[in-house]
Amino acid sequence: MRVTQSMLSNNMLRNLSNSYNNLDKYMDQLSTGKKINKPSDDPVVAMKGMNYRSQVVNVEQYQRNISEVHNWMDNSDSALDETTQALQRLRELAVQASNGTYEEGQRNNIAKEVDQLKEHLIEIANTKVNGKHIFNGTSTTGTEDAAGNLAKPVTVDADGNVVTISTNENPVEIEVSSGTKLNVNINPTSVFGGDVDNNLFKDIEAFSAALKSDAPDEDLDSHIGTIDKNIDNVVNERADLGARMNRLELIEDRLESQGISATRMMSDNEDANLEEVIIKLTSQESVHRAALSAGGKVIQPSLLDFLR
Repeated sequence: MRVTQSMLSNNMLRNLSNSYNNLDKYMDQLSTGKKINKPSDDPVVAMKGMNYRSQVVNVEQYQRNISEVHNWMDNSDSALDETTQALQRLRELAVQASNGTYEEGQRNNIAKEVDQLKEHLIEIANTKVNGKHIFNGTSTTGTEDAAGNLAKPVTVDADGNVVTISTNENPVEIEVSSGTKLNVNINPTSVFGGDVDNNLFKDIEAFSAALKSDAPDEDLDSHIGTIDKNIDNVVNERADLGARMNRLELIEDRLESQGISATRMMSDNEDANLEEVIIKLTSQESVHRAALSAGGKVIQPSLLDFLR
């Protein structure tokens, strides 16, 4: 085959262009730290990178969800702890009041503290976290009354007597991992009771009324058992919440491991080996300089080369 000057020149220019492309590729890898900068560089790496990145994004979203779950559960646990303390104080007052040495005026003073504790428990029942009620099931913004207005989970009349109490037992669920949702709030009927005529607040109101009426000691003794029953209800609900919190910690640990694994796989797939890239870049620069030197000799001399 006859090799002409034009063939030599075209081959030289094409090879120089390829050399520039290689230099550009290695420079991009060195400056970005990535193996590819567009899908066409390596479709397989690009496709795997999309999958790994989706895994990382999902894990990060679940971790944000878990933070929200912690917020709900921590505040619920704190509310149940305050409820238990208030009930324990009510039990102490019931034991004191059942002592036959207390007079009517002294029992009236105890009744005043009982009424204050009831108000405190109503405030706990109406606790809101980020504008959402934690003791109102899925009706987190409030319970809709007959007129269509949103009311608190527990409402009272002008005399401070409870008139409505939430019966919404539907749990608020938040997804914490793929296909796994956790109940994050508290069942109001398990703690306070949903029957307007038979609930924690009515028990306290009856205890207060007995104190104010100077009921016999044996009648006051019966209220101790009633308070104990309410304490057991709160303890049982708090135990259920604690079990869910323990499960949440296990899920959180698993998500952290998944996030580390997905990030490592994404890094192995996308990140360039900088030492290797530097060696290739240095080698390509040497090849390019050699190609330029050889190219200068390939071009046939012209008349201008002799007019020096």
